[in-house]
Amino acid sequence: MKLPKTVQRWLPAVLASAILLPIGAQNASAAVAAQAITIELDDVKLPVSVPPINRNGSIMLPFRSLAQALGVDAVWVPATKSVIAKGQGAAGNAVEVQLKLDQKSATINGVKYALNAAPIMSGDSVLVPLAFFSQTFGAAVAWDGPAKTVRVISPQREMRLLGFYAVSAYSQLPLTKDMNDVAFGWSQVDYNGAITLTDTTGDRWYWPQAAGADTPESIVAQVNANGSGSYLAVLGKDGKGQLMKMLTDKALRDASIERLHTLAKDHAFGGIMLDFEGLGWHDDPVMAQSALNAYVKQLVSAVKPDGIKVSLAVPPLNGEYKGYDYGTLAKMADELVIMAYDYGDNKLPQSNAKVDEAIAKAIATGAPKSKLLLAINLDAENETTIDDKLGLVKRYGLGGAAFWRLGIFTDAERTAIGRSVTKIGG
Repeated sequence: MKLPKTVQRWLPAVLASAILLPIGAQNASAAVAAQAITIELDDVKLPVSVPPINRNGSIMLPFRSLAQALGVDAVWVPATKSVIAKGQGAAGNAVEVQLKLDQKSATINGVKYALNAAPIMSGDSVLVPLAFFSQTFGAAVAWDGPAKTVRVISPQREMRLLGFYAVSAYSQLPLTKDMNDVAFGWSQVDYNGAITLTDTTGDRWYWPQAAGADTPESIVAQVNANGSGSYLAVLGKDGKGQLMKMLTDKALRDASIERLHTLAKDHAFGGIMLDFEGLGWHDDPVMAQSALNAYVKQLVSAVKPDGIKVSLAVPPLNGEYKGYDYGTLAKMADELVIMAYDYGDNKLPQSNAKVDEAIAKAIATGAPKSKLLLAINLDAENETTIDDKLGLVKRYGLGGAAFWRLGIFTDAERTAIGRSVTKIGG
């Protein structure tokens, strides 16, 4: 059987790399046997159900842990004692791999190839050669002998990308073409609990002035014309109780929803993005959750007939603010953007462990993964840490990533992002 040309191009490199890694590991096999082997995927430790094993110089790993993290569909077929895995190769082509227990060969799209080590059973788990499996599905693999660590870099994947556009983002307007959606932060909840487009609080959230032929309206129209979606983002902070005031006062609540609905329709926004921060800090968390749920339900009911989406940027569940019921919000909203930062200094890269925990807690609420986007704060991250966070998005199979914000992307960060992900349809 002849392989497709796209498979032929990358397969020799896959098989060669699958041999090179075990050779490096085998040279240190005696030392490795006495020490735990760590697996890192996109610079973040990969938890596994069974500790990795060095077998004949090949690092063996439970196939389910590896497949799920790489976005590969893999099943165990008891009748044939086989693992069948389906996914994409490095070139984006369809790949199907079959490995049989205790058999030192595998098939890739029906063609047989030799393995350095056969799949084995350890407890209730089937372990497969990590390098062969990972690289067949487009990942890069390297053995770090001194650290006793296998470092895996996942392949580029398509996902939904959202960019936040604030007042000072104009210099990077062309980058909106790289996004599936753009959220324009030009409105806020003022200290009186009302939606305003003017800067009455000393913040930067206001409807910007025109710059020659470029107006806020023309910028939104340009984004819409490029095929990206546009959100009217509204910032609400509860520092002085103004947000809870709006959520719980019927007159203010009704007026704000009518105002947002009118703004979205009149300025051709395809959606409304609520960035309501600080809930559950001063007030009872259950009361805050109930108030926000009721507000979102009323807003969705008002704007959905006009085809306007409703999404929310929400603080992480492992943060200080407890006024957010992810499970209920996800049932009503189109998307939830997890603002997994503010873990200490927001000018320094955020803890991968904390971000990992925030994603896991969000999923545990029952919120569909496809509705969850991870927000990445470019004020904190850099070109060496962005791919860590994007790797977690891929590992968990989230809907995509959101970037705060346009206007501060560096060329190096754009390159790092482009290596890891690309927008859906891009």
